[in-house]
Amino acid sequence: MAEIKPFRAWRYNPSFAREIESLTSPLFDVVSDKQRQTLYKNPINSIHLSVPLGPDPASAAARTLQQWKKEGILVQDPLPAIYVYYQYFRLPGTTQTYCRKGFISHIRAYDWSEKVVLRHENTIPSAVNDRIELLQRTELHASPTHGLYSDPSFELEPYMDEAIANPLYETEDYQGVRDVLAVIHDAGVIRKFVDHIAHKTIILADGHHRYESSLALKHRRQEEGSCTGQEGFNYHLMFLSNMESDDLRILPTHRLIQGLDDFSEEKVLRKIAPYFTIKPIEDPDTLYEIILGKPWAFGLVFKENSYKVRLHPEAFLDFHWPFPDEIKKLDLTVMHYFIIEKALGIPGKEQRQSPHIRFDRSFSDCLTKVEREEAQLAIITQDVAMDDVKRVCLSGYTMPQKSTYFYPKIICGFLFSSIREDEFSLPSYSPFA
Repeated sequence: MAEIKPFRAWRYNPSFAREIESLTSPLFDVVSDKQRQTLYKNPINSIHLSVPLGPDPASAAARTLQQWKKEGILVQDPLPAIYVYYQYFRLPGTTQTYCRKGFISHIRAYDWSEKVVLRHENTIPSAVNDRIELLQRTELHASPTHGLYSDPSFELEPYMDEAIANPLYETEDYQGVRDVLAVIHDAGVIRKFVDHIAHKTIILADGHHRYESSLALKHRRQEEGSCTGQEGFNYHLMFLSNMESDDLRILPTHRLIQGLDDFSEEKVLRKIAPYFTIKPIEDPDTLYEIILGKPWAFGLVFKENSYKVRLHPEAFLDFHWPFPDEIKKLDLTVMHYFIIEKALGIPGKEQRQSPHIRFDRSFSDCLTKVEREEAQLAIITQDVAMDDVKRVCLSGYTMPQKSTYFYPKIICGFLFSSIREDEFSLPSYSPFA
């Protein structure tokens, strides 16, 4: 079902290989302002292509890209390849080392209606528009999105393990994660990857905004004239990993509420009381552990007090969003309906772009921001299960925005993918041309 292709990556000139760690950067939607300012000081850091500066950032990135190509800062690999990417990491409070294994290739940019690539969460329109403009001006994928396929037999892992033994790069990134990149040139092995994925459906784990920018550009180009379907704009850059692996981790994303008029702790508690059991918690630092593993349980952190709240099952009789049960009964849907809409008064249709809702993956940051009155309320959530993501994708519905945080995040800077025709097309002698 899913068509993938090897590609000739643009990478930093081999003369920069020893300093590759200083050239990588976080993805556009997770890089902090402080990180940006530090990274911008390096004139050849990858952030100048992924999160460019200036009043017209997309044009700035296009100029930078052309300059780097001209000066040989970036060079294109001569042979088509699949790139193996491993991330070694630990989770807070554990000593176990995990390894998320996968590979990077081009994949055809399938429309959602084709049900080959499935989404699981909504996007924020302004972020999509930024990515469309950047892709259109640069014709470059500055970083891969993250897709998941199912393979209980782990058929591709031995080939990836063999390749990773001879890495191109090995760095430690801003997350404290060890990132390793390797390459597979062997046409016979690449064919095994292509044939294996051809029978798969892909769940988009991370990068919904960037994937939607590929779809938007494809539609624009198709409207401009006839096309064969093989042009570069028909393809997208994706990191693919096996969802059956025990090393796949999804961390929670908490909600911060700010700027609401007529807001008070008493009012919020009064409005949720018909639906939730409310239990005061003396030490807010324990909230996450207290709610962990309990369905429809959340932490509420106010300036003075903190609470564990848990939905009464009978509350679903008062649930009026037009969703099937498998969507209604997700923790995050419960939170967005019963807390954010019913108690805080932010209608569901406005929540995607509401200035009153912010997202934060750090539990400790949430506590600090409420204490400093940078937020009126923190809503603490728990991990999303992979089975929940599968159910949502198969239902055809989506989770609320920023529902999942697949950890660790992919980094930018190891490689780039061009969709310019003279750079996208493979050599005529390639079996994949």
